[in-house]
Amino acid sequence: MVDSRDIRQHLDGLVARAVAAAVAAGELPDVAVPVGTVERPKDTAKGDFACTLAMRLARSAMRPPLEIAKVVARHFPADATVEPPEVAPPGFINLRLSAAFLQEQVETAIRLGGAYADGAIGRGKRAQVEFVSANPTGPLHVGNGRGAAIGDALASTLAAAGYEIEREYYVNDAGTQTDTFSDTLYARYQQLFGRDTPIPKDGYPGQYMSELAAEIKDAAGDAFLRPEGASCPLELNTIGIELMAKNIRASLDAFGVRYDRWYSEKSLYSPEGLYESAFGVLRANGQLAEREGALWFTSSDLGEEKDNVVVRSDGRPTYFASDIAYHYDKFIKRGFDLVINVWGADHHGHVSRLKTATRALGAADDALQVLLYQLVTLKRGGEVVRLSKRSGEIISLDELVEEVGKDAARFFFLLRSPGAQMEFDIDLAVKQSSENPVYYVQYAHARLASMLARAAEQGLTPEGGDVALLTQSHELGLVREMLRLPEVIELVATTYEPQHLPHYAMSLANAFHAFNDAFKQQDDSSLKVITDDVALTKARLRLVLAAKVALARVLDLMGMSAPDRM
Repeated sequence: MVDSRDIRQHLDGLVARAVAAAVAAGELPDVAVPVGTVERPKDTAKGDFACTLAMRLARSAMRPPLEIAKVVARHFPADATVEPPEVAPPGFINLRLSAAFLQEQVETAIRLGGAYADGAIGRGKRAQVEFVSANPTGPLHVGNGRGAAIGDALASTLAAAGYEIEREYYVNDAGTQTDTFSDTLYARYQQLFGRDTPIPKDGYPGQYMSELAAEIKDAAGDAFLRPEGASCPLELNTIGIELMAKNIRASLDAFGVRYDRWYSEKSLYSPEGLYESAFGVLRANGQLAEREGALWFTSSDLGEEKDNVVVRSDGRPTYFASDIAYHYDKFIKRGFDLVINVWGADHHGHVSRLKTATRALGAADDALQVLLYQLVTLKRGGEVVRLSKRSGEIISLDELVEEVGKDAARFFFLLRSPGAQMEFDIDLAVKQSSENPVYYVQYAHARLASMLARAAEQGLTPEGGDVALLTQSHELGLVREMLRLPEVIELVATTYEPQHLPHYAMSLANAFHAFNDAFKQQDDSSLKVITDDVALTKARLRLVLAAKVALARVLDLMGMSAPDRM
């Protein structure tokens, strides 16, 4: 039996064989056959797949599309995966999967369990997803949460597609922003000892800074107090950044995000010489120039509109220089085949020049992908929620998770394309009804689990069920929707658009509810999951178990729980 992950390629192959047979019979001219003509139609009423080959061959074959489609359909080889094709104007060849193939997919889902729908397009390749990477100067806000949900789901899906995945958080623990953070922290620390020390003009005014200073005072007393007017002690800078990074880790942990590596920006300038090595490559290639007392990356020679400063006239590297060294480490030292950076949309101006720099270092043209996500607006009762209770500036991720839960936050963050601005409806996210898509999807999983539990109470299990007994349209309809998951995984892994996951989850939940409702609407006891016919019941329980596997899989890819009770 054909692997469900390869069904489109298999059908493409059958079409090619049909064309070859038609050419051999003299019914079609010997023309080049395009690949990839089998696709999912918008309307599946006439078939699971539609072939557009006839329209694409019409000009070269000098025949009407409908006529070509009829010839191809007539020569279509018999195959166990598909029923005989049907032709429809203006030249579609509609293909419907066979009942036997669909029934077999129930067994496949059960056998594979948590690996169901895994693909192979990334096999043998290493990929890194770097996401969130917020400066350790304050708590994570809801915008960071959107980046976390996107990055984590994308990493999980790439792993499901066969990639060897690493998740990374880049800790910006060097530069002017950390200096400003330290100066603010030291001002708050001094205030705890009665000094009238103002925070810097561009400092961080949130209450969290006072809390952090109090935490340090409780642990170390006045150990970091210096004479008035002195600058922030280096030790306080280090401790403050470490504590803030610890708080960020805790927030991400509560959000269900785990990283393989937390990468320190400071390490780029360590004795290992990553910074020097990266710039040695650029210098050897003639892509650095000294002008106006500064060092420039001559990106205009490589297609950019202008050159970019990498070392200022005072000798300090720019953050672009740090990014160059960091990506040198990613591609050249660590050898990732694919690197995906998930950034806020405010970084859009940095994308092109960084891609140019990575190519200059020796990375492949498309090895670096940057996914930009837009801002999040929170609404409650139709009104925009503007301020955090704790920081006075932002709404923290912790506050949102505490109010709506990790699963709801993740689902809503993923629901729209990263490039689209989103409104997060807090009232909807906590509603326990089918209006809430999170509740709707998770309730479907809980219902599947309860069916299996109720059957077990009656001594009935899926074991030994004969899936050949699954012939009803609503039964096979549920299987058809399950079969889309491998395609969704491949789609997300090739387009880097994780919004397809929650939309598929809702479609699969719809298919289950349609399956369940079909039983509810019938008086005939033979049309229920648990019937007097033990063999039929066991077959349907196998379908329930398989659907539970598929739904749990997509929930897991989104980083959500799959509850058995709600």
